[in-house]
Amino acid sequence: MKKIIVPVDFSDQSNKALKVAASLASKHNAELVVLHMLELNAVMISSEGLPQEQVVFLLKLTEKRFSEFLDKPFLKDLTVTPIIKHYKVFSEVNEVAEEHKADLIVMGSHGVDGLEEIFIGSNTERVVRNATVPVLVIKDDIEGFTVNSIVFASSFNEDNIPAFHKVKSFANLLGAKINYVYINTPGDNFLSTEDAYTRIAQFISKTNAGIEVEIYNDYTVEKGILNYSNTTNADLIAISTHGRKGLSHFFMGSIGEDVANHATIPVVTFKI
Repeated sequence: MKKIIVPVDFSDQSNKALKVAASLASKHNAELVVLHMLELNAVMISSEGLPQEQVVFLLKLTEKRFSEFLDKPFLKDLTVTPIIKHYKVFSEVNEVAEEHKADLIVMGSHGVDGLEEIFIGSNTERVVRNATVPVLVIKDDIEGFTVNSIVFASSFNEDNIPAFHKVKSFANLLGAKINYVYINTPGDNFLSTEDAYTRIAQFISKTNAGIEVEIYNDYTVEKGILNYSNTTNADLIAISTHGRKGLSHFFMGSIGEDVANHATIPVVTFKI
């Protein structure tokens, strides 16, 4: 873990994410790339637009606020690179991560519910949907981020093999154990115990991994992941996401995004 991207909007939630990222950077001697996206584009392309001096003033004001935001004791002795983008596009976060060859994106989130979630989602959800690098989602204020137990929930289909290897590497980096779980739900996706274990056995054979997987029954995959994580006292949930977009996302959703949005403990997502 050499570079960590932290998108911030100067909120309390982004401060929580920055604190966790700083803890990881300190432990792994990593650089923090702190990103702020200034939404000037909508103002600048309006019918009246903004005079150039006002744009410059806003940029200078943002730079000052950014500098004050980064003046924190927990960032002392760390390598911190601030970046300001002049427009807000959530795929841009991933572009910055790829440009800087970052290993991880750390974001704060308070989650959203109801109609707001259906129609606009959360900023974190959008980043998770677009990111090709792992995204660590933080909800609460965490002192000295330490992970001892990770829940990795998976369908254990072949397309989850890359995410499986990434989760193992991530757990090794943190010195954490992994609890592997398959969430069995009623309806079209229900598997008998025999069929579930057959699928899991085939997955284990293809990965050549000596692991044990628990089958956990619940009404939905999301509820199963959250409930299982609670019963095992997990410190972190790891999950793969397809990053579906458009109508496919609206009708099918992404379990990874939903879990990241609703879990109270940290969640790390891996794109497949």
